[in-house]
Amino acid sequence: MKNHSTYIRTKITFILLLGLLCISESCKKYLDVTPENVGTIDYAFRNRNEAENYLFTCYNTLQGFSNVIYDPGFTTSAEIVYPNDLSERPINDIGFQLIRGTTQNISNPALNYWDGNNSGSSIFQAIRRCNIMLENIDKPIDLSAEEKARWIAEVKFLKGYYHYFLARMYGPIPVYRVNQSITAPIEEIRVKREPVDSAFNYAVQMMDEAAADLPVQIGNVQQELGRITRLIALSVKAEILATQASPLFNGNPDYAGFKNKDGQALFSATADASKWQRAAEACKAAIDEAASLNMKLYTFIQPANIPNLNDSLRKVLTIQNTVTEKWDFNAEVIWALNPTFGYQSYCIPRLTTKAVENSTAAAGSFTVPLFTTDLFYSDNGVPINEDKSWDYSRRFELQAGDNENRYFIKSGYMTVKNNFRREVRYYANIGFDGGVWFGNGVTDQNNPLYIEAKGPDSKAGPKDRVRINMLALWPKKLVNYLTVFNEGVQQAPYRLPRIRLADLYLLYAECLNEAGGPGQEAYQYIDLVRQRAGLKGVVESWQQHSAAPSKPATKAGLREIIHRERRIELCFEGKAGWDLRRWKEMLTVLAAPVQGWSIFQKTNTNFYTLQTLFIPAMTVRDYFWPLSDAALSNNPNLVQTLYW
Repeated sequence: MKNHSTYIRTKITFILLLGLLCISESCKKYLDVTPENVGTIDYAFRNRNEAENYLFTCYNTLQGFSNVIYDPGFTTSAEIVYPNDLSERPINDIGFQLIRGTTQNISNPALNYWDGNNSGSSIFQAIRRCNIMLENIDKPIDLSAEEKARWIAEVKFLKGYYHYFLARMYGPIPVYRVNQSITAPIEEIRVKREPVDSAFNYAVQMMDEAAADLPVQIGNVQQELGRITRLIALSVKAEILATQASPLFNGNPDYAGFKNKDGQALFSATADASKWQRAAEACKAAIDEAASLNMKLYTFIQPANIPNLNDSLRKVLTIQNTVTEKWDFNAEVIWALNPTFGYQSYCIPRLTTKAVENSTAAAGSFTVPLFTTDLFYSDNGVPINEDKSWDYSRRFELQAGDNENRYFIKSGYMTVKNNFRREVRYYANIGFDGGVWFGNGVTDQNNPLYIEAKGPDSKAGPKDRVRINMLALWPKKLVNYLTVFNEGVQQAPYRLPRIRLADLYLLYAECLNEAGGPGQEAYQYIDLVRQRAGLKGVVESWQQHSAAPSKPATKAGLREIIHRERRIELCFEGKAGWDLRRWKEMLTVLAAPVQGWSIFQKTNTNFYTLQTLFIPAMTVRDYFWPLSDAALSNNPNLVQTLYW
């Protein structure tokens, strides 16, 4: 018989692995075969150990969200795109193809989290597990009162988060406060969608109830990292309320006619400004909780094996490691999921001759459209098309790397002016032709690796129709600088943050501006994030360098700035797909063609000729997911999502 410590460690290992292993159909079947009879439930809760097993099955669906290729927030933002004409398909790319307008349908919806089909897991099944846990938590007689309260709180958090996840995707959803009895009449079982505010309010209620009994911190990081804390619940509550207050859900005229069959309206007819104030208060509560735990924005700490590191590269590594640093060493990460980010090889170019010789190394096929790179500011901290001293009209002209920019661009290498005089987050996020790549086994600041992308004969250039970057722009931020792709692969694993402090700061600034317009407190929290990136405050930067110097002084102007700050700071982290939806800006952003460089061309001039990969095809109906024909057939009380 294992002792208690070993048993706990085994169970936590189960949490760590479940999200990775239980995506397969066989595991889903294993978890879904629980018969709904009293004998089986009694057995599952006959003692503390069995009940803990059931607790971890409640976590299972959550851990599966860590796989970014099944996350609409990651795949439908167009921050990263994926080719659709490869000779082999190493990953399931159905989520990436949604923005092309050819994948989504009502017969078999892609990323179907309602039914649990077509690369989506069944969220309603996860909610049912949570309800079963809450209904039976009193049965184990050897469960202490303290543990019981914590487990109930964890399950309430999970139940609330699952409802929130569905509401973001589908808008109005059924709310399962308790499980239905198997003996209930058919009309009771055939639930209907509830108004979207009901789903959000219920999710917030679950966060409030959970926060009261969740631990302030994880006491044993080795055994319990990944379990929910009070700060996580408070932060998710803030995100839920900000989402509820946003234009997609708050008095959206596009969905004013969305009603149940009985005439019940599913969206509010008018916007409620007080929702922003409620969200702001929730953000501040989470920020105060983080401050009480001494959390702060991450700063790279130079290790002993890198004796020389200039300020430019230190700033780059600060931004990069904000995401790729280990969770337990990063005082900024509020919440991450336990499975590690599994796609570093899709984000890194071939950087060495050994990588070129290794046909399986550095696929690098997650490509970044040029309009994503345009988000990033000039070195003056304002948009490049607003900066009075930045030559936007000549940005695609050629220029050789020079000594002043040698830590960002290879000296003497011919690239375009677009890559010069950009803020440090540009160099931390984007891998580009001629760009310095500190890491991949080389940490000599005076002789770092760099990207050579022109033509198929270059190191990073196209080699086949499997490992290819179609636009010659890479999401550098998603690669740990300690990861090496040469003749072999040595990955430095990390967990992609789900919420971090900078996210919370910018969310708070957004809520303050929406609730009351520009003010010093909103500026303060924006500036904290900008300062870490080496930029001056938002008001000072616009006054000194922008052609629109008064923009931060107006509510609409500051809104535009905050939205851009979030897209820059949280780029590639799976946030933009959800933000663009809740702001109702998705169609504007995805109206632009997906463009980059002509990768098969060898000469400087020909390579730096824009090529269009495709033009996104999204309409107003794509803000929410459709229900499948099967779901509507099985439950006639459900109504199809508007416009589908």
